[in-house]
Amino acid sequence: MKVEIGGQAGGPLAGVRALDFTTVVSGPLCTQVLGDLGADVVKVEAPRGDSARRMGPPFRGGFSPVWVQFNRNKRAVVIDLQQSAGVAVARRIAAAADVVVENFRPGVADRLGVGYAALSAGNPRLVYAAISGFGPEGPYAQQPAYDTVIQGLSGFMHTQGTPDAPALVRGIAADKATGLSAASAVIAALFARERSGRGQRIDVAMLDAYAAFALPDVLGPESFHPVEEQPAGMLTATNIHRTWQTADGHVVMMIVEDAQFSAICRALDRSDLEQDARFGGLLARLANGVALYALLEVEVAKWSTVELVERARRFGAPLAPVNGVREFMADPQVRANRTVFEVEDPRAGTLRQLAHPARYADTPASLRRLPPQRGEHTDEVLAEAGYRADEIRALRDCGAVG
Repeated sequence: MKVEIGGQAGGPLAGVRALDFTTVVSGPLCTQVLGDLGADVVKVEAPRGDSARRMGPPFRGGFSPVWVQFNRNKRAVVIDLQQSAGVAVARRIAAAADVVVENFRPGVADRLGVGYAALSAGNPRLVYAAISGFGPEGPYAQQPAYDTVIQGLSGFMHTQGTPDAPALVRGIAADKATGLSAASAVIAALFARERSGRGQRIDVAMLDAYAAFALPDVLGPESFHPVEEQPAGMLTATNIHRTWQTADGHVVMMIVEDAQFSAICRALDRSDLEQDARFGGLLARLANGVALYALLEVEVAKWSTVELVERARRFGAPLAPVNGVREFMADPQVRANRTVFEVEDPRAGTLRQLAHPARYADTPASLRRLPPQRGEHTDEVLAEAGYRADEIRALRDCGAVG
């Protein structure tokens, strides 16, 4: 689907200004969500630029894939926070901001002079979100954190694989969970400000955000103390989620309700399994899950993927093919939902983007700005903050802005 860029912000956050000091994925995803919903996001980069600009290949028009996917609906300025003049510029812009988001290591923003205490002193309505790996306290607070580090600590890798062969989610899942958690926290704090008139500081730790996202179901057996060992032959979190090999590919399926089990049996032309007492009801199917899965494994392998998917949909069974990314983009439901759209960028050509997932009847999300070049809007943003043209030139000449 092709979309046109431009128009006025009319989303639920129209009129909100956010100052974005973040880099790479977690923070940029947070602020992109705010921008999609109508906020005026001003992204502040160091003179060298966000390292996400260099995460590729491929590169096109000076853009990397990571930059393109996490930085639309933003204006970009370059400010050197190592210079006092640059800090003064950042503080002046922040004085008129509703939101600040940063993902420095704890304490760095304060040392630079753009921490919550410094910025909220002149702007008590400021909502300030600090994203970090482990939070501002604790033994790991000053340790570096990346997605893989958080995944390793979380305990989830044993579920993805096994204790003997743990496996990563190959897709920066912890970063993305953190970005979405931070965005929801910012929006909630803006709502609270409407009642109290006051802003507040928010701390979002990647460790906490990923645990809250990935572990609720995995922690199931640990919910009650003392922990009971699972009976042999029972399905658990480590084997209930799996792929199934067909005659020419793979499918996935899930059986919860009795009607779904019946539909799967009919799709496989094995209605006789419905009469097997071992599988009569959810608890029985869980208790005898290993035996059930061994039977289903043989039956699924008899069918081609296309034929089995068609039969499953005909009978109402929750089963789907395992798509590649290109197959996903070509899927008729993806096209109907307009989940992926294309937009023309004069510098990079056709860009594919993922649509904001929520559809608002009255205040829709919008695409107003393409991913920006480094420092593309520095003069514009500084002029809005009250700087004269000669002052902006002087700041450029000394390297405080770029």
